[in-house]
Amino acid sequence: MSAEATPVRDPGLQPERTRLAWRRTTLAGTVAAILAVRTTVRGGISVGSVLACAACCLLWLGFLLIAHRRIRALAGSVRPSGLPHRQAAAATLCTVALAVCAAAAIIL
Repeated sequence: MSAEATPVRDPGLQPERTRLAWRRTTLAGTVAAILAVRTTVRGGISVGSVLACAACCLLWLGFLLIAHRRIRALAGSVRPSGLPHRQAAAATLCTVALAVCAAAAIIL
């Protein structure tokens, strides 16, 4: 009889693809925040556009923090844990709110 070895998990490229997806989303948020700042500075500066721009920057920083933590968690272990529901909800909220605030900065 041959002894069966416990199969070792081969994560393949999944953790790398996930890290790259987090980086792409962070880059897209960065572009949205920069465009909101640029639009606010180039256009007529109003209270609404400055508030929308400030909200974009704060939301971008929040998403950046969440993404950085997740990227570190993915790189730190062979089998990373799943994304906690609170972090997933916060990342989704930051992304959607950033898009809305960037659009508001352009409109205002």
